[in-house]
Amino acid sequence: MTPDSIKEILKQVKYPGFSRDIVSFGLVRSAAFADGVAKVSLALNTADPKIPLHLKNEVDKCLRAQPGINATLIDVAVTAPKPATPAAGGGNLAGGKPAGITNSVAIASGKGGVGKSTFSVNLACALAQLLTAQGRPGRVGLMDCDIYGPSVPLMIGINGRPTVEGDSIIPLENHGVKVMSMGFLVDDNTPVVWRGPMIMKTIQQFVQNVKWGELDVLLVDLPPGTGDAQLSLVQTLPLDGAVLVTTPQLAATQIARKGGLMFQKVNVPILGVAENMSYFVDPAGNRHALFGEGGGAKTADTLGTSLLGQVPLIPEIRAGGDTGIPIVVSQPDSPAARTFRDIGETLLARLRKPAPVTNG
Repeated sequence: MTPDSIKEILKQVKYPGFSRDIVSFGLVRSAAFADGVAKVSLALNTADPKIPLHLKNEVDKCLRAQPGINATLIDVAVTAPKPATPAAGGGNLAGGKPAGITNSVAIASGKGGVGKSTFSVNLACALAQLLTAQGRPGRVGLMDCDIYGPSVPLMIGINGRPTVEGDSIIPLENHGVKVMSMGFLVDDNTPVVWRGPMIMKTIQQFVQNVKWGELDVLLVDLPPGTGDAQLSLVQTLPLDGAVLVTTPQLAATQIARKGGLMFQKVNVPILGVAENMSYFVDPAGNRHALFGEGGGAKTADTLGTSLLGQVPLIPEIRAGGDTGIPIVVSQPDSPAARTFRDIGETLLARLRKPAPVTNG
């Protein structure tokens, strides 16, 4: 039995909470076999004392089930994650911004179905184009915190697996944007059924254990609502602001306002409201407000901020999400792409001069 064959066997052992195995995670440092004894060395980076013991037992059970293996020697080296340096600034109860990240911005909606992830992906690509034009390529990151339904990998055209370098996960990259998502860590057919503490640990790892490098902007795509993921984020990563995404209709704007109030309660500035699916232009050039009018502007006014822009409802935006080539990349001169870049320019300007915090 060779070291490679032992590692192949260990692909049956999954890391707790994930469908991915310990070999593909890079946790098996060495493997050997001699005189019926399999020797394995694991290197873990965790603060949870239950995980090393669990994995040691699972590896032992897996190996002993193989013909010819009579005994095992399993060494588990554990290092605790380095705590983030506390940072000054409102609202964040623990942790600090990773070194190298200048600005971190949450993209939130409150309500599902308003196209927030599509908006996040296109905005990230628009920011990458703007910063590249300024001589700063590779300075945009997108952290997909939609734990239960991660769609960013599909929309930005990435279907690989991140690698591990020392204690850090290396984010994947496409269209000039560095990306980390739960979608990279679970199989397509594996539902994520987690309680709050597991969500918080995952978001902490995305913030503290991903090697983002030097970024001008890290966008954080949040799931709908004001629950565990949102609270975990504001407790882990000092946010420089939040952008609220809504459609014009009342059902969306009411909940978007509640999301904005949550950020204000934890002293995160609202950088603006983006109105998605604002209007549809038919082949004759007539403009139709399918979901009503004025909802985004009214929401912004209620929260003491401004409307960043209105994104039209067009098939090309949906198609770009399905193919992994956002409209900002596939049709950079289209009106929709220009809208995303205009929003990106406004966002960069507001990050250089932080918006005032409005309590409400």
